[in-house]
Amino acid sequence: MEALKIEILNPKALQLIKGMQDLKLIKVSDEPVSSLKSYLKKMRQSASEVPSLDAITKIVDEVRAKRYAKK
Repeated sequence: MEALKIEILNPKALQLIKGMQDLKLIKVSDEPVSSLKSYLKKMRQSASEVPSLDAITKIVDEVRAKRYAKK
């Protein structure tokens, strides 16, 4: 058995795939969405502004300093 990822460009192709699935020639399954990806999407939608690279770097440095200070 071989797994392929297919991007459907034409709606008629989707009908063909559904027909092959009905004939039990293929099995179609959705790609699971990672929890990180869904979390990032949610956070990006609710964010009022995009943080700058400097702001992100500052936050990361603070978190790392706290983490390594505990050890």
